[in-house]
Amino acid sequence: MKLIPPTTTARGPAETFTGDVYVNTLHNADSPSRLVAAMVRFTPGARTNWHSHPLGQTLHCTDGTGLVATRDGTVIVIRPGDTVHTPPGEEHWHGATADSMMCHLALLENDGGKTAIWLEPVSGREYAAAQSQSQPQLTTARNLP
Repeated sequence: MKLIPPTTTARGPAETFTGDVYVNTLHNADSPSRLVAAMVRFTPGARTNWHSHPLGQTLHCTDGTGLVATRDGTVIVIRPGDTVHTPPGEEHWHGATADSMMCHLALLENDGGKTAIWLEPVSGREYAAAQSQSQPQLTTARNLP
């Protein structure tokens, strides 16, 4: 057993993130382990590019409100305590809502040196569509049973 000191906070690279994103690596697949773990903080509106993971990814929200979206238009709103798993190969993105910071733990496995396949940035239109799905719908008298 050993205590692992905190890592230096790194800024998420502009090649794979939109907006201000900050990453602290927690574990980086020391063989025979394949586990990669990081704490990722997103400022409001910040997000990843579209991407997938060869062996899947688990996200656990620790603070704020975020979005996880897939190519088929599915959007999951995550809040503290929520966990989302994306299966191997599923193209998705995740980030903060427009009005809240969000922090999550990202857990994934290293597959022979590969942890993610990075794709194009999420467009403003794609982000706005996901954001609109995250807003609570008001109930009107017509919608009541």
